[in-house]
Amino acid sequence: MTLGTKIAWDDTVLPFQLDLADTRGRVARLDGALGNILAQHDYPPAVEALVAEMALLTALIGQTVKLRWKLSLQVQSNGPVRRIATDYYAPSADGEPARIRAYASFDADRLTSGTPFEQVGEGYFAVLIDQGQGTTPYQGITPLTGGSLSACAEAYFAQSEQLPTRFALSFGRSTETGGQEHWRAGGVMIQHMPKASPFAAEGPSGDEGLLTGSDLVSGEDGETWNRVNILLDTAEDMELIGPQVPPTDLLVRLFHEESPRVFDAQSVKFGCTCSEERVRNSLSIYSAKDIRTMTTEEGRVTADCQFCGAHYDLDPATLGFEAPNAPDES
Repeated sequence: MTLGTKIAWDDTVLPFQLDLADTRGRVARLDGALGNILAQHDYPPAVEALVAEMALLTALIGQTVKLRWKLSLQVQSNGPVRRIATDYYAPSADGEPARIRAYASFDADRLTSGTPFEQVGEGYFAVLIDQGQGTTPYQGITPLTGGSLSACAEAYFAQSEQLPTRFALSFGRSTETGGQEHWRAGGVMIQHMPKASPFAAEGPSGDEGLLTGSDLVSGEDGETWNRVNILLDTAEDMELIGPQVPPTDLLVRLFHEESPRVFDAQSVKFGCTCSEERVRNSLSIYSAKDIRTMTTEEGRVTADCQFCGAHYDLDPATLGFEAPNAPDES
């Protein structure tokens, strides 16, 4: 794909490389996918903003991993927003879209007039990679720090992956001429590609004694990384979020002196994996006695998907390992 190639950029992630700066990256635009994620719930504005930021980070990070199944981002905190969870499912086949979903749990009466990030309090930011059956899931955790979820993601890459990483994100409600107000998000992720294993020569310089991307590069590499970051800082919100500026044009505007090279874009869409079969399988480890404790006064066992809001109403006599035709766990 050349920089002049024209495609529909909404709900896509475009990989790129800066050949003269030893830097790789992604440009993401979320429109309908983000709208569908947020439409599943009636979130207050601050919670909507956090879910939008987390979904955008998930799309950017998910496309950097050679996934066979799923990447998840999670925030757990003691603040008004207790939990934010996202999943990115790898495409089922070449040419198919990746699927993304997200939700947040929060205490409405504890929300404040502060910034969205101030609603999460103290806690941790986690990255989980699950390559599917027969593999051991990977998990990396970093404290909530830096004033934004993107700063937390940068800290994760510095601490756990030793990869200098930066994000420039924009998200919010957008109204195009003649159209209805809807959510859009866009952003750029860049990562320095080290020639050797990086190390922090001077020790960590970030908040709470954490490493930053700049701690991991020095000398000529450090100067190059600093230059690319300065260029990224010039990106304006409307350039990041689109749709008037295609990602290819944005890369030329920002990094034309660094020889940007782009690769095939990956489409993304909202998609949930919940199903009645999955609910039944999750309950198959319980005895009939356990199932009775889950049964409502109406004599049913119910379950709700936190991601998409799907409601499941099941007969308790058909659930658990003692039920007729229970799933075979062997």
